Amino acid sequence: MTTAPSVIGAGPAAPAAGPALRVVVVNGSPSRPSKTMGLVDVVLETLAGMLPVETSRIDVYALGEEFTGAVERDDVTPGVEATLRLAENADLLIAAIPVYRGSYPGLFKHFFDLVDQYALANKLVLLVATGGGEHHALVLEHALRPLFAFFQALTVPVAIFASAGDFDGTILLNPRIHGRIQLALTDVKDLLHARATGAP
Repeated sequence: MTTAPSVIGAGPAAPAAGPALRVVVVNGSPSRPSKTMGLVDVVLETLAGMLPVETSRIDVYALGEEFTGAVERDDVTPGVEATLRLAENADLLIAAIPVYRGSYPGLFKHFFDLVDQYALANKLVLLVATGGGEHHALVLEHALRPLFAFFQALTVPVAIFASAGDFDGTILLNPRIHGRIQLALTDVKDLLHARATGAP
């Protein structure tokens, strides 16, 4: 499933109108609702307080047999092709996963197996993960970052991880994680603004 783009504001504290940053979330969680998307929601809310953003979400577990049955890019249907292009054309890609057996889920990897090898070159990618405990945070550096290094993407230096104990249901409670999200986005705010405006 791919959600229609929506412009997110942040109430009275929202930034002045301007070119919207095209943010695409690739959600690798099979759960509905999920802690992973609860964490992403906080990321998007924080980002919307900095810049005008237009967001879309790709749920890889909802893309169906047209996606799971494709072995190569030439095999995909027009609908899946449009979804792949949505990710490839983002200004900021948010790669969001639950840790599964020490790595990312298989359908999340399958999605990126179909992405063009050079489509993500120099694209900003924010890495987001959830897991059962703090030891699962290693997936960010040992699995996700190498995946996007292959694509020559620009991964945001500060990645975001939250463990099960940081949530009440799917609501993120831990203020330390909120602070890390703020830090991660503030570090690249100028880059994000440049991508939104098309500045060199």
